[in-house]
Amino acid sequence: MASRCRKCGQQVPRNPPFTAVRITEGEMKSYHDFIGGCIRLERMAKKDEIMQQEIRPLVAVDIIEQLHRQFAILSGGRGKDGAPIITFPEFAGFSDIPDEDFLNVVTYLTSIPSLEAASIGFIIIIDRRRDKWSAVKASLTRIAGAFPGNLQLVFVLRPSRFIQRTIADIGIKLYRDDFKMKVPIIMLNSVSDLHGYIDKSQLTRELGGTLEYGHSQWIHHRTAIENFAMTVKTTAQMLQTFGTDLAETELPNDVQCTEELLSAHTDHHSKLKDELKLAVKQGATLLTCIREPVTRSANSKLSPDELENVATVERLLAQLDETEKAFDQFWTKHHLKLEQCLQLRHFEHDFREVKLVLDNLMEAQAGFADIGDSVTRVEHLLREQKQLEEKGQEPLEKAQSLALHGEQLIQNNHYAVDSIRPKCVELRRICDDFTNETKKKYDILGKSLELHKQLDKASRWCEAGIYLLASQAVDKCQSQEGAETALVEIEKFLVTAKEHQLSNPKEFYNQFDMILTLEIKANAQRILQKLEDVQEMFDKRQVSLKKLAAKQTRPVQPVAPHPESSPKRASPKITRPAGVATNRRSTEIPCPPKSISEVELSKKKNIKKTKGGIKIEVMHEASQGGSSRVLVMSESDENLSTRRR
Repeated sequence: MASRCRKCGQQVPRNPPFTAVRITEGEMKSYHDFIGGCIRLERMAKKDEIMQQEIRPLVAVDIIEQLHRQFAILSGGRGKDGAPIITFPEFAGFSDIPDEDFLNVVTYLTSIPSLEAASIGFIIIIDRRRDKWSAVKASLTRIAGAFPGNLQLVFVLRPSRFIQRTIADIGIKLYRDDFKMKVPIIMLNSVSDLHGYIDKSQLTRELGGTLEYGHSQWIHHRTAIENFAMTVKTTAQMLQTFGTDLAETELPNDVQCTEELLSAHTDHHSKLKDELKLAVKQGATLLTCIREPVTRSANSKLSPDELENVATVERLLAQLDETEKAFDQFWTKHHLKLEQCLQLRHFEHDFREVKLVLDNLMEAQAGFADIGDSVTRVEHLLREQKQLEEKGQEPLEKAQSLALHGEQLIQNNHYAVDSIRPKCVELRRICDDFTNETKKKYDILGKSLELHKQLDKASRWCEAGIYLLASQAVDKCQSQEGAETALVEIEKFLVTAKEHQLSNPKEFYNQFDMILTLEIKANAQRILQKLEDVQEMFDKRQVSLKKLAAKQTRPVQPVAPHPESSPKRASPKITRPAGVATNRRSTEIPCPPKSISEVELSKKKNIKKTKGGIKIEVMHEASQGGSSRVLVMSESDENLSTRRR
């Protein structure tokens, strides 16, 4: 069953997917140096002249009670050849000491000196000046049978009382072989004799020497040294375990788990750093305690054992420092990788979110395939396109910012360059595609708007032209002045034809070919045809009006009067009644133009009539009383109404 992440609360599969991360050569070297330092530190704490036994060594705290009884001490003195000295001071109940306690204490004392010093052999000093021969015999027997180290010499300060001294001399001669010692046993009468073998500076005050020794302080130092060694050992093991865990850590594939892993490792690192600081502080305090006699008095000197203790603690501190540096170096690389992993997961998460929004924008933009079929529709589409552009502004800025962030990660030598770079390229590509497609949409819609505006303008021009032609009264155009006025009106109106810019169909199609759908093309062709028809109507009207505007006068022939002419003779000129002329004009000249609806109605009623033009007769009276009639073919009502439609 899947567990849940403690931070995000999401279900985490039992075997979650992890990212395989390549380990660089520098990281491998850092890990190797760090683990090597941990191993050396652990070995030093375990075997570096403090605990040399293969099995778990005895420590002072294990036999603290036996040590406090002080039946055997390691004062720190050395023989002339550097052999460690173990002293068995006067102890009334020596014979009553259990064998196990005796063995533990002696074994512990022999484990303290360095291997080099222990290999020389130990010097044993048995002080029995206030005791009996029986005590001397018991001590020699116990030492011979249970001493774990190499022996070099055995010095015995015999009992000081005469009888016991005599018995001791005789007894040592009789029982020497029973002791089974392969080293000399030197019986001494006094400490003065001992000074002949061992320098006073290596003997305690009880033996007439000058060596400062306090048993309680010695136990305290031993306990502190062993605690420090144990702390160092434990710290080394924890560092090694943690380092191995870090090296074997697989990086998760989501932000929450990566944050949790980074937090857990950081907390663990902080705790180990605290342990290291505590160990260093403990070692420094221990050094101060060991060196206290020298610090307090310039004449004081440390014993060889104390000097060895100082050297041991210093080596442990040096190894701690080396291990800490290796650990810091390794942690720096590991922490950097975790931070880069978190950066990558954030980048991937943001990329998925931005990519989803951009895909939706691109899908919405792809849905804007309509280019409009009217000015109103195109303007509406432009507003929608503007809204989409404004809606996409924030996602585009986020995408650009995310791509810039990804490039910064690449510049910072991120380990996942191969994963980040393609995403940055894709983000910029989508942004460019959206921007370019938006610009293309604006261009297309702009062309469409321009096209429909021109079509609308051309259509309105046609309607205005038809209205102009229909509004010119025929009776007013019969005079020269009226015809000229109508011509001027037409010429002024034709000047406005340049505004619709549809006079050249080929140029029109070349300009708007990219947006000409079948529907738009059909509408454009209809309007172009309408323009052509209206233009033709204007051309015919201009021809008619130009003929009317031309002055048509008959030449006047002078006639000489005959003197014989009688004034009473009437002129042969035929006089036409005014009423007749008026009646004829009214029959030949059409009434003023009807309205558009009247024209259409007339067309429907007279659909079977001839399609010939309506004749406009203009009568020009000559000065001689003659008349001439000009017939001008005008557009038919049917043709005019068709143009208006």
